[in-house]
Amino acid sequence: MKVYVVDNGGQWTHREWRVLKYLKVETKIVPNNTPFDDLKDLDGLVLSGGAPRVATDANLMGNNGVYLERAEYPIMGICAGMQFLSEFFGGQLGPSEVPEFGHVGLKVLDHDDLFKGLPDEFNVWASHNDEVKKVPEGFKVTATSPTCPVEGVTCLTRPIFGVQFHPEVENTENGPQIFQNFLDIIEKHDY
Repeated sequence: MKVYVVDNGGQWTHREWRVLKYLKVETKIVPNNTPFDDLKDLDGLVLSGGAPRVATDANLMGNNGVYLERAEYPIMGICAGMQFLSEFFGGQLGPSEVPEFGHVGLKVLDHDDLFKGLPDEFNVWASHNDEVKKVPEGFKVTATSPTCPVEGVTCLTRPIFGVQFHPEVENTENGPQIFQNFLDIIEKHDY
């Protein structure tokens, strides 16, 4: 299985790569301006978090829109990656009423995909000033927290998923299992 990580300038992009390596996946980190044709033979893609405030600097997210438009394989967006994919498909972003930096109590609303087999509630690590204010049509909210209504999303028609928090860091409980669930989705995906 081959799953690459798109580098959007996030501080923990290398950790996403490391978790995938730990799970025995062929992976590498690629710049977000990588041409789609260089990524078309993948089994899955992770859109990393990013340094830019996506709500105002979406142009710094490189070719993420092209990947979302053209990829037929599963995609998981993390933090800025989730914000970008939500806005790309017609959702709305804005500043968080309560920016999240540190431990957050996550409440899982849907156990079908990324959260399969996980508890209804567990602690995750978040680091963001902006958030999804309106989920795009054709997506559903899969997780929430007391300070952020949209902590996770799933597309209803394509294998596209997003999490606002950082499953790649050690402070997030069940983080490796979230990645493993994504890999399980890839294995079951019908190309």
